[in-house]
Amino acid sequence: MTAALCSLASSGADPLLFAFRESTVPGKLILLLLFVGSIFSWSVMVTKIRVIQYARRRTEEFMDQFRADRQPLRLYEGGLPYDGAPLYEVYLAGCQEMTFHLLGSSEVDDSFHSRVEIAEKVTPAQLRAVIAAMERAVGEEALRLESQLILLSTAVSGAPFLGLLGTVWGVMDTFTGVAIAGKPNLAAMAPGVSGALITTTIALLVAIPAMFGYNFILTSIRALIVQMENFAAELSSEFEHKYVSHGGPNWTTRLAMK
Repeated sequence: MTAALCSLASSGADPLLFAFRESTVPGKLILLLLFVGSIFSWSVMVTKIRVIQYARRRTEEFMDQFRADRQPLRLYEGGLPYDGAPLYEVYLAGCQEMTFHLLGSSEVDDSFHSRVEIAEKVTPAQLRAVIAAMERAVGEEALRLESQLILLSTAVSGAPFLGLLGTVWGVMDTFTGVAIAGKPNLAAMAPGVSGALITTTIALLVAIPAMFGYNFILTSIRALIVQMENFAAELSSEFEHKYVSHGGPNWTTRLAMK
């Protein structure tokens, strides 16, 4: 052991490499688990950040087109796809439900615009069904955006415990060896303690980036969810102003009169 320490000090070798060599078999297994967890957490972070950036860009494009024309069903009629924009999925769900109540069908054809123009307005109760459809879409998009975040949260909370387990196991193994040898000295204990501490070091290197990535991604997703909820409220207001009747005979009465 003394020769190993002297060799480490004289050659300037990497302390992590030395600690890895002195680590026990259980410690190396824990290091392998931490390595695999690090790969998964980094892949989730990179993928989610790219998805969020793309969603923001597509959402801006969609909102520019939506607010350029005050006709709430115009984009739905045009059939322009905005894949990757969470707000578009909310818009699509609301338009499908609204056209179903207006026309009895969500199908868009050449006569769609003229049929909408002459369609009777819907009741407030039917508008609530449209709002409910948009709320479901918001929930589904939120779940889609938050998928796989469990891997990051597990890396943040679980990696330090795995590292601590490896360290405690290694220290226990070191003291057991010293007790059997009957020679308690620093030269005999230092390599074992070094090998035990490497699991905690690597665990922190896994958990710290995952923590920052998790907080950033979760904050970005919450911002998108709030944006979807605000858009759903804005779209329901547009629908109410243009397609909802609040006075005169209600919708069921008009049907009975026909």
